[in-house]
Amino acid sequence: MKSISVVKVGSLRDPDESKRGKVAVLDIPEQEVGPEDVKIKVAYCAICGSDPHLVENIFGWDPPFGLGHEVSGVIVELGEKATQKGLKVGDRVAGNFLRFCGTCYYCQNGQQQFCEHADEYNRPGMSEYIVWHESQVYKLPDDVSLEEGCLLEPISIAVRLMDKVSPRYGERIAISGGGPIGLLALQSLKMYGATSLTLIEPIPERRELALKYGAEYVVDPVNSSTVEEAMKITDGRGFDTVIDCSGSVRAVYDLPKITAKGGKLIYGAMYPNDFEMPFNLYKYCYFNELTVTGFYVAPYTFPRAVQVLSKYDLSDFTSKIFSIDEAEEAFRAQVSGKYPKILIKCSEDI
Repeated sequence: MKSISVVKVGSLRDPDESKRGKVAVLDIPEQEVGPEDVKIKVAYCAICGSDPHLVENIFGWDPPFGLGHEVSGVIVELGEKATQKGLKVGDRVAGNFLRFCGTCYYCQNGQQQFCEHADEYNRPGMSEYIVWHESQVYKLPDDVSLEEGCLLEPISIAVRLMDKVSPRYGERIAISGGGPIGLLALQSLKMYGATSLTLIEPIPERRELALKYGAEYVVDPVNSSTVEEAMKITDGRGFDTVIDCSGSVRAVYDLPKITAKGGKLIYGAMYPNDFEMPFNLYKYCYFNELTVTGFYVAPYTFPRAVQVLSKYDLSDFTSKIFSIDEAEEAFRAQVSGKYPKILIKCSEDI
C-alpha cells in the first residue's frame, strides 16, 4: 500500500538541497489485523506541526520511517474481539495514534501520557490503511465530515490544554503562535469567556484568522515589541495566563515578562530537544509566583474531544488538500506557513 515516509532526514527548509530532508511515497506491506484491532481505510491525514520536526530527526530514528497521526477514515475490518465499543464495518472514525498499555504504574496512576509501553508511530497514518487497537478508535458524530474528523487529535490537544489552563471566566489570556493548536486554543478560550484575548503571531494571514475566531488583539512580534504591546493591553499588569503554541525558540524568551504576578505560563509546544533558555527563578518563581508548566500528548481527552468537535469553526483548517501522491508538494506547503492546516487525501474513493 502507499505510505508517506521520511527517506532522508534533515530540515525541509535547508537552503542546501543536498542537506534538505525528503519525504516520498513508498510501497509498504499492510498490517495484519489482530483479534482486538480495527482496520481503517484512511480518508484524510493532516500534517501536524511536529511532522517536519520528525523529518529533521528529532527522535534519532533511522529512515525510512512513516509519518502521520491526525487520521480519519472508514472501518473496513474488525478483529474478532474488537467488540467493546460497538464499532462496526462502515463506521466513520478517527482516533488516538498512541496506544496506552493500561497496566503500567503511570497508566494506573492516571498519567497515561507517561505510559512505559506506549505504542507510538508503528502504524503511520499517511497511508492507505492503518490498523489500530480498538481502544484508539472513536466513531465520528454524524454532523462531522471526514475532513473535519482528522482534526480530532489536535482538538484533543486543545482539550488537554484547557485542562492545564483551567481558565476562569474573565481572565486575560495571551497565546503565542497562530498555528493550528494556537488557533484551536483561541477558539476554546473564547468559549470559556477569556478577555483581552490576544494572539502573538508574525504571519499576517494567521493574525487575520485570530480576529475572525474572536481575538480582541493581535501582536506582530517582528514589527513591534511583544512586551510593550502586552503591557498596553493589560494596563501594565500582564496576562493572567500566557500560552506558547509556537514551539519557536525565538518566541519564548519574552513570555515570562508578559505573565501577570501569580499567573500561569504554559509552554505547550514541541521544542528542539537540546534547547535551553535562561530563566530568572528569583524574579518569576519567587517574587512573581508564576506557575510554569508544559504538557506531553493528550491522555483521557478523546471522548470529550469527540463531543466538542462540531463546536469549532474548522473551515479554514480543511480547505487545502493534497493527494497522497503529492507528498512533497504538501510538505512544501506546510513549511511555507501560508495555510493553517494541510490535509492529505489518502484514499480517493471515500
